Amino acid sequence: MKKCVKMGILLACVAGILTSCNEKKKTGEDTVTLTVWESTNGPDEFIQRAGVIFEQKHPNVKIKFQNVELGDSTGQIALDGPAGKGADIFAAPHDRLATLVAGGHILATANPDEIKAHALASCSKALTYEGTMYGYPVSAETYALFYNKKLISENEVPKTWEDLAKWSSDFNAKNPGKYGFVMNVGEAYYTVIFSTADGNRLFGKDGTDHKNSNINAPEAIKGMKFFQQLRSILPVPANDLDTASVDGAFQSGNAAMHITGLWNVVPFEKAGIKFGVAPLPSLPGNSEPAASFSGTRAMFVSAYTEHPQEANEFAAFLMSEEMQKLRFEITGALPSIDIALESPYAQGFIKQLEYAFPMPTIPEMAMFWESMNGASQNIWNGADVKTELDACNAAIVGKK
Repeated sequence: MKKCVKMGILLACVAGILTSCNEKKKTGEDTVTLTVWESTNGPDEFIQRAGVIFEQKHPNVKIKFQNVELGDSTGQIALDGPAGKGADIFAAPHDRLATLVAGGHILATANPDEIKAHALASCSKALTYEGTMYGYPVSAETYALFYNKKLISENEVPKTWEDLAKWSSDFNAKNPGKYGFVMNVGEAYYTVIFSTADGNRLFGKDGTDHKNSNINAPEAIKGMKFFQQLRSILPVPANDLDTASVDGAFQSGNAAMHITGLWNVVPFEKAGIKFGVAPLPSLPGNSEPAASFSGTRAMFVSAYTEHPQEANEFAAFLMSEEMQKLRFEITGALPSIDIALESPYAQGFIKQLEYAFPMPTIPEMAMFWESMNGASQNIWNGADVKTELDACNAAIVGKK
């Protein structure tokens, strides 16, 4: 019996060696297997289909998909990476970058200049930490101006906030019970746009200033005073302009314009609304669309991989025009590069992404959300703008 077992093991080993030799003979080099972590419900299919195409171009590389959800990958790589059983490449949101770098879990982008030139500016900036770029952006998100084509034509869509206010005032007068414009006025995710005039940015140009939030800078005060004036075209208390209410107003055909994101495309389509998407209007005194928050999904190369060259090649491949179109087709997520898509809505978001800035990831952001939400609501309801923003800044960074 022992002899038979030994013979079986020997034959298995020989078969394995022959298989390895055959693979090496066919490709001319050893086969490399890359384990890729991604989420289900779309991203998994994308990685698997992209893997098949990449393997055809690189016969010596095999792509192995493994399900680790986006929100779990940062913690998982910290455990599995040092143990030698983690991914070679994994997906994570850009706001985990500082944690991943501090833990030594990821490698810097192999070809940063080329990737930066290829990617949307907001995406490459989101993946740059202390002057170094990490990872490869594969999708992006932001919000833009939706407009109901039955209520406002494409040619009428305002390019400035002043024009939006004037158009809405005229529309309201002619259409009792409807509004020219709606938005969630108590959500800092959206109201932050009014603080960005003249290049002012939350926590500074790079979003890393721990001492100054800039939310009470002169530019922000000026912008939020204009925001407060919009109450004249939307005379509704802040508490009645929450996300569900403003989404419902646009979805029911009772609002001509609305600020929201790609996630509302399907609900609005199902409601039978014929709509378009345009960049945000420019703020008073500015010529470009107002800046919005953006988020970036990236593929990071693990610091623990034994195949950094192949891993970087596959991650960069996912940013190619062919793969970005495939990802959009499968997941509906916005591309991280500037390409034309067969979608009546995508270009509006892509255009807005050119003027978007990544949500900062420093610890002070935790205080920003609650403080700015409250300040936005109070300002909309008539409170003194400077007083509210000074208090907001104090709550965030501890000083006036």
